Amino acid sequence: MRGLAWFAVCGVATGCAMPAPATLAPYAVAGDAIPSPLTLEAGDPLRGRSVLAGRDANCLLCHAVPETGEHFMGDLAPPLSGVGARLEPGRLRLRIVDSSQLKHDTIMPAYYSLQGLNQVAAAYRGRPILSAQQVEDVVAYLATLR
Repeated sequence: MRGLAWFAVCGVATGCAMPAPATLAPYAVAGDAIPSPLTLEAGDPLRGRSVLAGRDANCLLCHAVPETGEHFMGDLAPPLSGVGARLEPGRLRLRIVDSSQLKHDTIMPAYYSLQGLNQVAAAYRGRPILSAQQVEDVVAYLATLR
């Protein structure tokens, strides 16, 4: 009973219960891309590098990106060196938003989706892993890798 009372007080009085579900920016998939940015603000490559190398996206867990200068990188997924020369921003965007739309059995998480997710940690329930701006920032950084 005490736990239930705490939840009621905490959730109503101070707002410390789970965050409200996020509303995703609308986007349209065209072929193997999301051609239009998710935000009005252009992506920032420096912020994108920080997101890619940091704990928010944790891209280096699976991908090697030597350009980051980080020492520990994964090899479960393709290296991202030169990806900006191979894929235009719209194609990068779809792969970050939800790569399962291209390959249903991918191990890459859907970074900007709320649908079809399994075993989601409590802190991420009802919200995407990355914000729309973070997606655009990562796209901007990846586009510089030529």
